[in-house]
Amino acid sequence: MKPTAKFDIRLDRYESKYVIPRSLVPAIREFIRPFCIPDPYTQGDPPEYVITTLQLDTPDLAMHRAKTNEVNGRFKLRVRTYGEPGESAVYLEVKRKFASTIIKTRAKVPFEAWGGHLISETNLTLPFKSRSEENGFLDFIRLVRETGARPVVLIRYTRESYFGVNDPYARITFDRRLLYQPTTSWDSWGRGRRWLCMDSSFAQNKQYPFSSTILEIKTLSNAPHWMMDLIVRFNLERTGNCKYCSAVWQESLFDQMSFAPYTAEDIDHP
Repeated sequence: MKPTAKFDIRLDRYESKYVIPRSLVPAIREFIRPFCIPDPYTQGDPPEYVITTLQLDTPDLAMHRAKTNEVNGRFKLRVRTYGEPGESAVYLEVKRKFASTIIKTRAKVPFEAWGGHLISETNLTLPFKSRSEENGFLDFIRLVRETGARPVVLIRYTRESYFGVNDPYARITFDRRLLYQPTTSWDSWGRGRRWLCMDSSFAQNKQYPFSSTILEIKTLSNAPHWMMDLIVRFNLERTGNCKYCSAVWQESLFDQMSFAPYTAEDIDHP
């Protein structure tokens, strides 16, 4: 099942990310309760779903370096699905950043239709629901072809998600159980290979004395007052945090080395 808001094809928004200890999540969850409702596509208590993202990049990792160097006007190419592979369609996304504004376009492709062949084929018949979605698909394919992007790494994590109940677009998410695995496959989705933990303080390449949860605050141009109160109330310190760059950084340190898979002891329970 696909989690989404009503802004499904293109969304211009602002994002703030905060690395917080897991122990702080229940208090923030309680604080936002009067202002938010669970994402309708989540399940359970707390409301969650699993995201698996295939990150594409050039052979010289230009997109990774653009993020690391905070280049203005940069973009990411990613392919995303939800739940276990095959439970959801696949979403091709171009995520651009201009100054502090995020512009994201996406196109939905049936799970069984996705593969590397879509990049090279010229005669495609796919069930797009609108011209905007078709344009999003064509933009994605164009950028992959022009940059020579190919699969680099898979990112998998659990997202707890809420929407502002009285706001045009206001969203709070907690990302945890962050995993990755290097890949050269367009459509393996990590099947049959072990996932590697990347939410420890070391993996986040920061001097945090705790295993991290990534809190994201997403809104349109004017953040509602309760979001500003949230930041002040919990003394949140904004920080850049890119899951893809974290995975590339960790893999660059431990390439060719053997390290333990993600275990039950690493998983937090709300």
